[in-house]
Amino acid sequence: MLRWLTAGESHGRALVGILEGMPAGLGLSEGYIDRQLARRQLGYGRGGRMRIERDRARILSGVRFGRTLGSPIALLVENRDWENWREVMSAESGEAEPVAVPRPGHADLAGSWKYGHNDLRDVLERASARETALRVALGAVARRLLEEFGVEMGSFVVSVGRASWEPPEWFFPGEEVDSSPLRCPDQKATRRMREEVDKAREAGDSVGGVFQVVARGVPPGLGSYVQADRRLDARLAAALMGIPAVKGVEIGLGFEAARRPGSEVHDGIYLEDGHIVRRTNRAGGIEGGVSNGEPIVVRAAMKPIPTLTKPLPSVDLEDLTPVPAHKERSDVCAVPAA
Repeated sequence: MLRWLTAGESHGRALVGILEGMPAGLGLSEGYIDRQLARRQLGYGRGGRMRIERDRARILSGVRFGRTLGSPIALLVENRDWENWREVMSAESGEAEPVAVPRPGHADLAGSWKYGHNDLRDVLERASARETALRVALGAVARRLLEEFGVEMGSFVVSVGRASWEPPEWFFPGEEVDSSPLRCPDQKATRRMREEVDKAREAGDSVGGVFQVVARGVPPGLGSYVQADRRLDARLAAALMGIPAVKGVEIGLGFEAARRPGSEVHDGIYLEDGHIVRRTNRAGGIEGGVSNGEPIVVRAAMKPIPTLTKPLPSVDLEDLTPVPAHKERSDVCAVPAA
């Protein structure tokens, strides 16, 4: 079983991660990981941070001569913006102007109550979505393993704000998705999505959306129905809900299944040329917590980024006076990056 951990702050020196459980002998390079990191930095609506960072992974352990060793793999991604934050984020003794005004929708307030921090920067630095750069790097290693078994992964955006596009059943995205500024395969929908981002930017606001992930070539039998924590759908949902800003997950029809009769939800089982086949994939490739051999189809809904250029009301925690929320440099829309 794979286990992973990450560490690091948004404006700290670097992000680090450890992945344990990878088999020995798998071909792996820093360049392969870097290609996935570059995809994370794309997307219309991203903020100024993406113009600073040029994420590159350094393999610190677990790989020798381009092959995994079977031991834990440690990765490091440096923060180029660290040079501008050396004093504020120093690990040594020092002082900095504290952040005392929490942002609605962020971990600032709840995190300060949980850990007893007076300076909200002690919360927001780790709670920042910057940490997901390391998840992408570690995920790239796992993706490399899936390639050995013929499993293909694809993702695309289906909505931004009120602009949406519904893909045909069995749709699998190609490389053209990465050339779209919003990672949407449909050009007309992409234009509408750009308009949603532009409207939010002009209003000093932010905008969320929905993205879809498809895994093709997944063999039947992954996951289990015997214990709740071994169900494949439960584990996928937990992984996606762990991404900052994700507020909902659907597998297959998802919430739409609650509005349809059973005859329009479940996938009939047919025999064709001596083979068991499905003509629909409304279950999204998972039945009873177990993969059934059809493509795994998962959607996740991202809320708008909580940092707004026209901030919502908040309270200064030092003197308890009403003030506008704290502002940090951020994206208008981060859905394509997910």
